[in-house]
Amino acid sequence: MMDFWTDKLMTRLYIITSLFLLGCSGQVKKNINHMVFNESEILEQLDLAFNGTPSKYYPEARPGDVTYNFFLDLESAYCVVASSRIHLYADSTRWAIVFETAGYETRSFDAEITLLYIGNCIKYPVDKYPERNYITNARNILLIDKYEFERIRNKDGLKMEMFEFIGQNTKEIKIHDTFIPFESNAKKYEQLGITIRDYDNPKKLIGYGDFIKYLNETNPRTIRAKEDEIRNHIPKDLPQLMTIDKFHFISAYEKTNLPSQQETYQLLAKVLVSKDTSNWKPTQSPNNSWKNWLSGHL
Repeated sequence: MMDFWTDKLMTRLYIITSLFLLGCSGQVKKNINHMVFNESEILEQLDLAFNGTPSKYYPEARPGDVTYNFFLDLESAYCVVASSRIHLYADSTRWAIVFETAGYETRSFDAEITLLYIGNCIKYPVDKYPERNYITNARNILLIDKYEFERIRNKDGLKMEMFEFIGQNTKEIKIHDTFIPFESNAKKYEQLGITIRDYDNPKKLIGYGDFIKYLNETNPRTIRAKEDEIRNHIPKDLPQLMTIDKFHFISAYEKTNLPSQQETYQLLAKVLVSKDTSNWKPTQSPNNSWKNWLSGHL
């Protein structure tokens, strides 16, 4: 009789133990992205983005899905880059780097903010279509749409004066749902180092990209992402450590210079792991200003 009850008790204990272990294993799997991280992991993730390789933190792709992992680029052929910043977020188990640029997109005829996300807690944007999904670490925020650019486009004079130039009689331009006064005096742009095109532009009209650069120098808030916009793809409770406006940048097209070998990204990793912003002590001079890079040339 005792053997019967002993066997029954052991069977019940086995079932309870098995269920407990299964629950624990599920919890571990659920929290695999939220383990203690180190500088090596951060630099590894930066290197992957630099090479366009999706990381282990990307959502699982189906056959036929397309994945993109973009890295900071101040020399984009299709965007006149006017501004660049780096945002850092971290707690004891989660971290995120958000690269932010803003500029005029030459192929789509609009001005946009581009946010690039790298980290272990990113809610990666997924654009879903019947035939396939597109998974990416990038999200764009529209600043000036093509209809507004068409409204303010110069419509008088030579044919070339009508392409991506703003009419001199324009008084204000709608940016991010707010109207901003427009400065048409080319001399004020040139005083800021913005070169106004000479050929086929006898009236010294202001180009679309010129205007975004001018805003970066005179009213940068108008072309910067808001905090709630940045947090659309990172946890709402993840603490912000710092935003870096000036930093040393090496061309993303020099593929032998991985981020893991560069001081800028090594310092970013150190700040994220330590949660101490005083570790941001670059020895290299900042050069991320648009004045140092050629972009939007196609």
